[in-house]
Amino acid sequence: MIDLYFWATPNGLKIKLFLEEAGLPYTEHPINIGKGEQFQREFLAIAPNNRIPAIVDQAPAGGGAPISLFESGAILLYLAEKIGRFIPADVRGRAEVLQWLFWQMGGLGPMAGQNGHFNVYAPEKVPYAIERYTAETARLYDVMDRRLAEREFLAGEYSIADIACYPWVVPHEAHGQKMAHFPHLSRWFEAIAARPATARAYKEAGDSYRPKAPMSDEERAVLFGQPGAPR
Repeated sequence: MIDLYFWATPNGLKIKLFLEEAGLPYTEHPINIGKGEQFQREFLAIAPNNRIPAIVDQAPAGGGAPISLFESGAILLYLAEKIGRFIPADVRGRAEVLQWLFWQMGGLGPMAGQNGHFNVYAPEKVPYAIERYTAETARLYDVMDRRLAEREFLAGEYSIADIACYPWVVPHEAHGQKMAHFPHLSRWFEAIAARPATARAYKEAGDSYRPKAPMSDEERAVLFGQPGAPR
């Protein structure tokens, strides 16, 4: 059994998507980041960076005490190795998956995240930032598009590289991207969207970069203004 500490952000949805694909039993523990629940001491004991997602594996391989993890890329790698799926066993296949997983963690996620912040959440429009991150997101989409021109998925077979990237492409409209400009990426995106596990993971999530209502000053301060956990 996996305890999933979750909120419907792209990083949170990566792990939910993996668990649905893998068929692993899990219990979802919502962490409302708009209300500051990520700063609760109980959650910080699992995720010291006060960010979702995090997991606790109650039955790790080899037995012993439960294992807790934070950081979505580390969680995906841990879970894939736990079940022996979504990452190849051979050294070359594994290297292919890992480089695209790390590419998402170091590039697509941070750049698309800043794009979403300045396009959707910032209290004032900053044209330079909007143009900068919209253009960088387009560049990264083009990297994926060229990669996918020659293969069905980013590293050959469907893997944690695809699971990591997909939730960051879901909010493409909010990020100022037109999927028609990226035909191979669009084909990949539609194929993953059609998977039953994706439908289950996104059943109540929608476009997680589209706020359901205008963000209050209090919510903005909690999400973007905290220097650390309250003491």
